[in-house]
Amino acid sequence: MARGLFITGFTISEVLAIQSRAKEFLIEGKTLMTWNEAGSSATKQFTMPIDQVLEECAYALRILDPATYGKPRTVAVSQVPGYLPK
Repeated sequence: MARGLFITGFTISEVLAIQSRAKEFLIEGKTLMTWNEAGSSATKQFTMPIDQVLEECAYALRILDPATYGKPRTVAVSQVPGYLPK
């Protein structure tokens, strides 16, 4: 479930750029980046899983521009455990 990480302090164009970059990495299968330089190597992983980045971007776009990307989805669940006598 999206937490709204890309809403405050982000513009629509920034969110779209983040979404585009995450899509590129997903399509290319790059979830880990590895490089070598002068005999040393490093591996870097995204700070957030790509699926979460895409979910956060979609949520932020629905909040920042609902006319273009649709209204935010609202989900409500109600449960009453046990037996309720009449």
